Amino acid sequence: MEAYFDNSATTKVEESVKDIMVKTMMEDYGNPSSLHMRGVEAEQYVKKAREIIASTLKCQEKEIYFTSGGTESNNMALIGVAMANKRRGNHIITTSVEHPSVSMPLKYLEDNGFEITRLPVDGTGRISPEDFKNAIKDTTIMASVMYVNNEVGAIEPIDEIADIIKRSGRDIIFHVDAIQAYGKMKIYPKRQGIDLLSVSGHKVHGPKGIGFIYIKDKIKVNPIIFGGGQQKGMRSGTENVPGIAGLGEACRIAYKDIDEKAAAMTEIKDYFIDRVNEIDGVKVNSAKGSEGAPHIASVSFEGIRSEVLLHSLEDKNIYVSAGSACSSNKKSVSSTLKSMGIEEKYLDSTVRFSFSSYSTKEEVDYTIETIKSLAAMLRLYKHS
Repeated sequence: MEAYFDNSATTKVEESVKDIMVKTMMEDYGNPSSLHMRGVEAEQYVKKAREIIASTLKCQEKEIYFTSGGTESNNMALIGVAMANKRRGNHIITTSVEHPSVSMPLKYLEDNGFEITRLPVDGTGRISPEDFKNAIKDTTIMASVMYVNNEVGAIEPIDEIADIIKRSGRDIIFHVDAIQAYGKMKIYPKRQGIDLLSVSGHKVHGPKGIGFIYIKDKIKVNPIIFGGGQQKGMRSGTENVPGIAGLGEACRIAYKDIDEKAAAMTEIKDYFIDRVNEIDGVKVNSAKGSEGAPHIASVSFEGIRSEVLLHSLEDKNIYVSAGSACSSNKKSVSSTLKSMGIEEKYLDSTVRFSFSSYSTKEEVDYTIETIKSLAAMLRLYKHS
């Protein structure tokens, strides 16, 4: 049996996503900027994907821009907004648990004269709306808060933050990294007061190397990639038509029966948490039910190094991440777990299990029984 529980790192593409990508590579392969029929055909795929995505967010099609993925979307939002609005102020509010594709561009901005306030989180990984309110200054031009934490699945109080921004009466642009939220829950940026939203294709059973950013109409953003002026000059470069077509199809499927899919993922997550608690020396860092994201369970195994457990499970065809995939290959302690106040003994013993709507209870049972059989031996290994 195989149990793929690393869906927050990447997902398997849907069959129909693969089919439309092959078609755009082998048959409808024109450059969408070309004026002839082949170009027009290619442009139709881009237009259709934009229509689908706009319908999932209930926004205007012209507010969707395609990128190479979540990292580019986040960089474009942060650096683009900061540079376009720097005459108004230089202060940006964020959290201490952001993904590196947010925290690193903010570090770049900090090195270039911007002031960054990083808000702490509580033991569940959430920031306090009161802390956010108190962090606002006369010079605040932007806030960037992730919707769902990629390591523990904490859902940040996005609606409350947007409300605080609105009531502050200040012109603060609100960016949300929705890379772990989009396709798992309904998000309506206009209704929720979100100005920019970043999404990555390969987290929703779409291809890698493609994503999009929602930019609310009239928000000032400077482009960070220059060239032929595609996408109204906001993101130059020949559009990745196979990626865009695949992304559109993946988004269509993700939002078809989304409530049922989210409920199925939550059921699997809760079942997994109940079963993993049968094992001695376990600490679950993620919330059950709708208190947390439907697809992420972070678990610390006292006395077992996460890397050792990861590779032991891999030998049994069970695939997980040590913390998050973006930090799994680095010898660094998770800033998210540290920010949450997780005890030192658990910091290098934490594994992330992330599910999809295709995950099954049989896979969970197989995983739990495997961990039970491995745990005693691996704890001995750590102390040997």
